[in-house]
Amino acid sequence: MIFTSVNPATGATIAEYPAHTPEQVQQIIARADHAQRAWAEVSLAERTLIMRRIGEEIERAADEAAAIITAEMGKPLSQARAEVMKCKTVCDYIATTALAVLRSETIATEFASSVVRLEPLGLVLSIMPWNFPFWQFFRFAVPALAAGNGVLLKHAPTTWGSALLAVDICRRAGVPHDLVACVMVAEPDVAGLIADARVRAVTFTGSTRGGRAVGALAGGAVKKSVLELGGSDAYLVLHDADLDRAAASCVQQRCLNTGQSCIAAKRFVVDHRVADAFRERVVAMMSALRIGDPLDPSTDLGPLARADLKELLLDQVDRAVRHGARLLVQGVEADVRALDVPGPGFYVRPGLLVDVTPGSVADQEELFGPVAALIVVSSEEEAVSVANGNEYGLGAAVFSRDLERAHRLATRLQAGSVFVNGAVRSDARIPFGGAKNSGYGRELGVYGLKEFVHVKSVVEL
Repeated sequence: MIFTSVNPATGATIAEYPAHTPEQVQQIIARADHAQRAWAEVSLAERTLIMRRIGEEIERAADEAAAIITAEMGKPLSQARAEVMKCKTVCDYIATTALAVLRSETIATEFASSVVRLEPLGLVLSIMPWNFPFWQFFRFAVPALAAGNGVLLKHAPTTWGSALLAVDICRRAGVPHDLVACVMVAEPDVAGLIADARVRAVTFTGSTRGGRAVGALAGGAVKKSVLELGGSDAYLVLHDADLDRAAASCVQQRCLNTGQSCIAAKRFVVDHRVADAFRERVVAMMSALRIGDPLDPSTDLGPLARADLKELLLDQVDRAVRHGARLLVQGVEADVRALDVPGPGFYVRPGLLVDVTPGSVADQEELFGPVAALIVVSSEEEAVSVANGNEYGLGAAVFSRDLERAHRLATRLQAGSVFVNGAVRSDARIPFGGAKNSGYGRELGVYGLKEFVHVKSVVEL
């Protein structure tokens, strides 16, 4: 089998990567298992120093990495470089905090001693997506490595160039050569990786459908799993919100990475008293976005990453319109597939679905592209009901000048992260993950650092 990487801005083939044979896969796992056992004996202090060096190597390779990311999945180059540099923040955070977080803890008991140790699990299989090919990997891998684990990377089939560079950066920083390795296999072969006794945990970032399959396989093998899945984040805009700030946050987070983000603002849930004024601001801001070559510094929106993703988004928009919504593009009813976009890549124009009703397509399904749904509500109670009314629970935001009200509503939203008067984002210092069908487990922060450890109690009588 050959994995093909295609430039979504041009449709041209960038590179081809042959899948690993079953024999090669076994060799990779065996070497990683051996390397992990040795790595677990390396002092935590030394491991954290290497995590800091990973950050330094990321910074040195920022331009190289950004170019590969943009070529493989179409992200505007400036955004790709920002993604790469964000990876350095998690390295610096782990290097600063791991010693304190992962140290043994003495518990006061009547026994002679009671110590809780945090030990590595072993090899962790990471199944990663294409939309943030560097960040998704490093935000997991650096804490896992600091804790003494080894890492097997099964990346998305279209972003193997990014994966290989990420692994090479780890090795440049002094990570043992076999401790972090790519496993180039097709989706049906993942089950065998999860079942392998040498793999002790799995982390998956991707669709809810994929997460169900991975979680079931991991559970069947009695292995720890962390799932960061889909999202349809609701941004609640109350009647007393700063509308300029709210609209800017909504548009920026809806259209970042051409809308291809799990924590993008996908549903704008707006009080009826300010809905018209808010809609006008959003339409104006979306209309000002520049679609173009992702290598052009002035480009705001590049292409979608694949042809099938474009077709899926267009189908969702068509079904939403058939069920009563209206699509506004540049302030008028129009089609996001119109021809005034660069070709022959997988481009669409940003759009706003209005007249969206709770329970309809645009409210229930995750739109993975620069199209948002505007849902008008008559009360705070209805706003919370709409926000919590679908299967997802990754992120949410509340915009209000009344901070007490905003924080009260935040406690009622079923989401892993709720931001007040700003766009949801991940941060190396803050735990990140979902509720409901957006997954379980946490990455980042202290909680993410402790996800892939074995908690052992050592008691002396």
